[in-house]
Amino acid sequence: MRHQPPAADQARSRGIRRATLIAIVTNASLAISQVVVGLFANAFSLVADAAHTLSDLVTDLMVLIAGQQSAHPADLDHPYGHGRIETVTTMVLGVVLATVGIGFLWSSGLRLQDIEALPALHPAALLMALLTLAAKEGLFRYTLAAGRRLKAPMLEANAWHARSDAASSLVVAAGIGGSLAGYPFLEPLAAAVVGFLILHMGIRLALKAVRELIDTGLPAEELARLRRTIEDTPGVIGLHDMRTRRMADRVLCDAHVQVSPHITVSEGHRISDAVYFRVRDAHPEVRDVLVHIDPEDDTDLQVVPAGPVPERAEVLADVRLLLGPEVPQPKRVQIHYLGQRLEVELFLPPALDQGQVTAIRNRVDAWLEEHPHYRAIRLLQEIAP
Repeated sequence: MRHQPPAADQARSRGIRRATLIAIVTNASLAISQVVVGLFANAFSLVADAAHTLSDLVTDLMVLIAGQQSAHPADLDHPYGHGRIETVTTMVLGVVLATVGIGFLWSSGLRLQDIEALPALHPAALLMALLTLAAKEGLFRYTLAAGRRLKAPMLEANAWHARSDAASSLVVAAGIGGSLAGYPFLEPLAAAVVGFLILHMGIRLALKAVRELIDTGLPAEELARLRRTIEDTPGVIGLHDMRTRRMADRVLCDAHVQVSPHITVSEGHRISDAVYFRVRDAHPEVRDVLVHIDPEDDTDLQVVPAGPVPERAEVLADVRLLLGPEVPQPKRVQIHYLGQRLEVELFLPPALDQGQVTAIRNRVDAWLEEHPHYRAIRLLQEIAP
């Protein structure tokens, strides 16, 4: 049975879909208008810009589909969710932007070599170019604001794609205006400048997506804030091996939290829950926290005895030998594995007299000298009810 995504994810998906549909309608309307006016005014640059606008419809559809797919909840095949769909789409859009920038640079170079061949244009072409410029700039600002509000890098990438269209419309307007004023060289010159800007933005977006795909961690200042939140949690006495990575609008974190080695398993679990909820409250962008409870800092290099550390069954057999046949088996034996050595706590029956306890303690002292894996064996006598 497929679970419904959380309400916040559904609202985010609807926001992405709404912004993308507005972009699709705007681009389709502009492309049709540019073709009609371009053919009428003999402005082939407008027709070319219309073809560029039509290519945006493809990327808009990519964003629409990716926004819907990324909102799907985690499943067996994608236990961390589908957020990376947005990341891949952002990378593709970044590559598209870089390609558009290179295309501007290439076309501007060709035009600079053949300025005299540019055709005379009708003034209606300039009006259409200016209207297109205004519409694309408005679309850019709307989509960029929506992307930042929804924390959707994919939408931000699409917004900058709209800005590249506004830049191309600016190039067309400058070229048409320059041609009408007798300065045809302005169009290819402006195209070269805009080409560099678009290429730079495309490379930035693509590299940002690549860093996310290779699980680049959070910046140092964000890591420091996250570390302070965990270390300030009651019961936490140390923190090591903290790792983070991004997945679309969310951050995933896992950390090794050090607690007292002598607390119970349930208390350690309670501390891990406290860490989880404190991080989620203080850092809303962190959507998942995996807390590994450690009884010690296992990153410290320690000199340990050779050979395997005894497991519980072997420890219980050793305890049986130490107690002797006259002492009943303890009801409770706690084993602490610290630094590849053992600390054992034996809860002796209350019926033992002091002489028996002293004899056991003497056997324990001799045992510890001959068995380096045992750091300590503590004798604790239960109180009679």
